[in-house]
Amino acid sequence: MINTPRTQEEYSAKVPALQVLMALGYHYLTPVQCLALRGSERELLLREVLIGHLQQFRFTLRGREHALSANAIEQVVRDIATPALNEGLLAANQRIYDQLLLGITVSEFVEGRRESITVPLINWAAPEQNAFHVTEEFSVLNSAGTQSRRPDIVCFVNGLPLVVIEAKRPDRHNPNKDMLKEGISQQIRNQKADEIPHLFAYSQLLLAINGIDGRYATTSTKAAFWTGWEEEDFKADYFDTIKNTSLNDEQKRALFELDNGRRRYFEYLWANHVVHTGQDKLLVSLLRPDRLLEFIRYFILFDRKKGKIAARYAQAFGIKRLVERISTLDTAGHRNGAVLWHTTGSGKSFTMVFLTRALLLREELKQCRVVVVTDRIDLENSWPATSSPAAPSARRSPPGRRARRRRPNRATTWRCASARATSASSSPSSTSSARRRPSRSVTTPAP
Repeated sequence: MINTPRTQEEYSAKVPALQVLMALGYHYLTPVQCLALRGSERELLLREVLIGHLQQFRFTLRGREHALSANAIEQVVRDIATPALNEGLLAANQRIYDQLLLGITVSEFVEGRRESITVPLINWAAPEQNAFHVTEEFSVLNSAGTQSRRPDIVCFVNGLPLVVIEAKRPDRHNPNKDMLKEGISQQIRNQKADEIPHLFAYSQLLLAINGIDGRYATTSTKAAFWTGWEEEDFKADYFDTIKNTSLNDEQKRALFELDNGRRRYFEYLWANHVVHTGQDKLLVSLLRPDRLLEFIRYFILFDRKKGKIAARYAQAFGIKRLVERISTLDTAGHRNGAVLWHTTGSGKSFTMVFLTRALLLREELKQCRVVVVTDRIDLENSWPATSSPAAPSARRSPPGRRARRRRPNRATTWRCASARATSASSSPSSTSSARRRPSRSVTTPAP
């Protein structure tokens, strides 16, 4: 019967996820359409989509606007289409991440001169100027070319596969298995060297969903660190609106191609109000186009000790509130300060790096200097060893009295011409374990 709930992953998780993503503005591609754009199961990019995006790019040189030449576009596509996995997945992923963030530099001949032009792969300032696609059953040949793996859902930005989703059923066909953990395990397995690591060289967000809930992580995240998301800005009625957005006839034809039984089931289901779930909240919060670009740009970093880090929701919203606060001026024209408290082990060192980068990437705030004060020398070692070109540089001041003597005056501290991160430790004799004050990060920007 049509009104009987179906718990298979296709009905409970995957198609509902595709509907939400299409409601958010993703253009759905059938597996056949996607494969045609890729060319083969060995290829991962939607080259025509990427080329179309690059053809829209314009650069200004000596007062005149220019489009990229066909040769320059070919250079960009060739560079991004060949992830170098010889140094390992994480190194390849970081290289592509840096290209996403900073662009790819190519040579162009303009008016008889050879020029170096940095070409952005993503328009960060205007999310609507990017192309967002989603497909299902994304079949990829493994490294040996002997068999294929098929991630359930893949999301593309300008033809680049940046999000991989595994969908599972909510009920356990095996009482000893947690289906979300099963999805996480599958994501981790697929990243192994003999599986499909070349897909995960591009991925920035990984999700495991089961129809009622979900977890997210990034490339190389261990199973223990996959986590949920608690939304602080979107209200329940917004999630309900997205969940109950009707697909048009063209979208339905594509989504239910050659499967009239699936179409009848969902048309019956969607004829009534559908309550949003934890899965829907995760998808909307992280994958709405502007949110996805914001997360990739501001809330991912690489640490030489701990690998690739994706911010947790408390870090992301804390940084967003701090930046909003810092960006406002009081009646005297001074910037407002703020205090962000942390508990032990909550990731305050990474929060400081995320915040510093968020300041550097904003034109109106990038002239800041960030001072990190610690109350114990051993905390110096917890400062993340970031290895991305977009990471802030740091200079360590000596501990104790020497640091206080060398402390610059307030005007110098907050009005310096270049952005830096400075770390200073207090003397170990100035605090005791019994009287030690709780660790905190404090940001008080200059007027």
